[in-house]
Amino acid sequence: MATEDKNRATAAAILPLVGGAANVASIAHCMTRLRLGLHDRSLVDDEALKALPAVLGVVEDDTYQIVLGPGTVARVTPEFEQLVEEAREAVPAPVAAVSAEELAAQGAAIKAQQKAKNATPFKLFLRRIANIFVPLIPALIGCGIIAGLNGLLVNLGWLPAVTPALAAMASGFMALIAVFVGYNTAKEFGGTPILGGAVAAIIVFPGVANIDAFGQTLSPGQGGVLGALGAAVLAVYVEKWCRRWVPEALDVLVTPTLTVLLSGLVTIFGLMYVAGEVSSAIGTFADWLLANGGAGAGFVLGGLFLPLVMLGLHQALIPIHTTLIEQQGYTVLLPILAMAGAGQVGAAMAVYFRLPRNESIRRTIRSALPAGLLGVGEPLIYGVSLPLGRPFITACVGGAFGGGFVGLFNQLGDKVGSTAIGPSGWALFPLVDGNHGLGTTIAIYAGGLLVGYVAGFAATYFFGFSKDLLSEFNVSQEPTPSTVAATGNTHPGSPAKAPAGV
Repeated sequence: MATEDKNRATAAAILPLVGGAANVASIAHCMTRLRLGLHDRSLVDDEALKALPAVLGVVEDDTYQIVLGPGTVARVTPEFEQLVEEAREAVPAPVAAVSAEELAAQGAAIKAQQKAKNATPFKLFLRRIANIFVPLIPALIGCGIIAGLNGLLVNLGWLPAVTPALAAMASGFMALIAVFVGYNTAKEFGGTPILGGAVAAIIVFPGVANIDAFGQTLSPGQGGVLGALGAAVLAVYVEKWCRRWVPEALDVLVTPTLTVLLSGLVTIFGLMYVAGEVSSAIGTFADWLLANGGAGAGFVLGGLFLPLVMLGLHQALIPIHTTLIEQQGYTVLLPILAMAGAGQVGAAMAVYFRLPRNESIRRTIRSALPAGLLGVGEPLIYGVSLPLGRPFITACVGGAFGGGFVGLFNQLGDKVGSTAIGPSGWALFPLVDGNHGLGTTIAIYAGGLLVGYVAGFAATYFFGFSKDLLSEFNVSQEPTPSTVAATGNTHPGSPAKAPAGV
């Protein structure tokens, strides 16, 4: 039996004996043991597990540990993870209870259809890239806010004894972000995470300043997160090749050594230079685009961001944002893209006023609007604008005008950026930064939000509804006397069934 088949057979034999995929809460491994977090310990068949030829023993601690031995455990674990994932995907997802609001159901259906369409190889790859960077967002946000606070204190001349400590807190993570990217990349692509982090750590090691490549002296951090991403992916492939050919008895010594050695050499004498050039090109292009395109570029970016989200293509922007933050201290693209949410809020407010009789939709807007103001637009998108059709388009128009406003000021020399990714709307205020004073930067961002609100409202109010759409949706949801008599429903807070399409 081939080695890969033997490892998969071992994983397949273990899975039902630990209660099946549904009983597995977490999967990890150390040098010799497969460590499983289990929902129900009573479902495990200890004696049958011990009887398996590949199992050397079991240990019960905070996790359930199956001893497979060095080399073997590193090969069996990925197969076990894949079997668990396949088993979970084969089980139909439970169907949620149907909402009383048919409009919300329409939005959910559209969202599900779009998710299915987004399951193309390219978009699944982008989702993997997002899975690498999304776990870093909390640290980016926390360090970004600390950096903003530190900048404010420095500008005011307050607490001079504290600001160096705040600077260290804000900059420490960014100085080592390549290591975290490498760790997450290896984990996402099926390698050993710590080996991905070890290879990526080469990029930020100060000693690379003593190395020449392509006739140039390397600098610590050259290539940044893109270099770390490439280095870790390479490490995963080298590791998998090693595990396929290195004897199990030597695996624990040879595989990690060759993985770091081969991937490290390629990183130092190739990836760092290439990724550094690409990263510099990204920063140069972003600056050129907004310095020359200005309002036009902002208009296009702000207007197209919601459709990009719908298509799942927005995930491609995450490494670009991170690269800009690493290079310049902030990303100038995020405040422009955040205007898409402002257009959505303005459109929702217009829908509220255009449908005074439809209490069902108005109630949805009232509940979703606070989240929308804070940059969480999904409830408004899938609960209001997208099912209605035209208001989604006019919301994009609002985002375009807001993006054009911020882009115009970038063209005039007033850069507005964000020191982290993730937040949007009002939640982005603590993270805004630029090349001028904080007051100016905040004022420009606030002005962009206001323009987005007003433009989204106006476009939706005047152009977001056809006569047919109004006649269908601007209908009272209050129960009539005959409805009350027929249903016996006298509760004032329980509206009658919404009309078709609501």
